[in-house]
Amino acid sequence: MHSRRLILTLSTLAAVAAAPLLLMIVFVIFAGSSGAAEAVKATTDSGVAQWAMLSAAIAAGLGTVGAGIAVAAVGAAAVGVLAEKPDLLGRVLIFVGLAEGIAIYGLIVAILVLNRAG
Repeated sequence: MHSRRLILTLSTLAAVAAAPLLLMIVFVIFAGSSGAAEAVKATTDSGVAQWAMLSAAIAAGLGTVGAGIAVAAVGAAAVGVLAEKPDLLGRVLIFVGLAEGIAIYGLIVAILVLNRAG
């Protein structure tokens, strides 16, 4: 039981540490491109660009944190299953991949918000 709590804690900490990194990557990609820079300049007066950047960062960040929590729970259970039945590796990887998909959904929402704003 103690090792499961340790795995959950470490996975959650990794997700929280990865969220700002993902947010910086999204910001650099979209703020660095010429199309996004023109969109920011065009909508600066109304403040839409600032709200779009903030909402995209929140969507990507919370998606990453949610995926980290999900992977922590599924990963801890997966380690327990693999300790008892190693032949279930393929099924376990599918569940971990589904939990990781939450981060991809957050990134897609962030991309859609930024495209809609500009």
